[in-house]
Amino acid sequence: MFTLLAKNEEETMEIAAQLAQLLEPKDVILLEGNLGAGKTTFTKGLAKGLGIDTVIKSPTYTLIREYTKGRLPLYHMDVYRLEDVGGDDLGFEEYLFGNGVSVIEWAKFIEEELPDAYLTISLVPTGEFYENREITFLPTGERYNSLVETLQGILMKEGK
Repeated sequence: MFTLLAKNEEETMEIAAQLAQLLEPKDVILLEGNLGAGKTTFTKGLAKGLGIDTVIKSPTYTLIREYTKGRLPLYHMDVYRLEDVGGDDLGFEEYLFGNGVSVIEWAKFIEEELPDAYLTISLVPTGEFYENREITFLPTGERYNSLVETLQGILMKEGK
């Protein structure tokens, strides 16, 4: 686990883009944070790092947005609306075990659908005007332990 501070939206996206360079098919990222914490902004950075050159929108009302024109497909999910019903029989496994990267907001509502290994990223607004983001990377599983160690090394070299 490690935590760093992004001083603005652009820096948050740069950190996400660096992470994207390390991602592989079937990687699963869980984004945690309150409304307005920067989950969609972080996903925009991931998309940029994957070479996806399209407008990234929050999937709040659609559950899943698919972006397929990049190095890897990006599946952006917001499962908040499944709080009371769960994700049974919605086909999440097709995304989680498919050829792309799955980014899930509010994953606690579909815990039973998640794979054994994933990377949780927590975003917490800080600063006098909440302009900063405290970003914490919490890996679960060997793949993500290694990924976080590599990312930490890259970001430290860049002075982040």
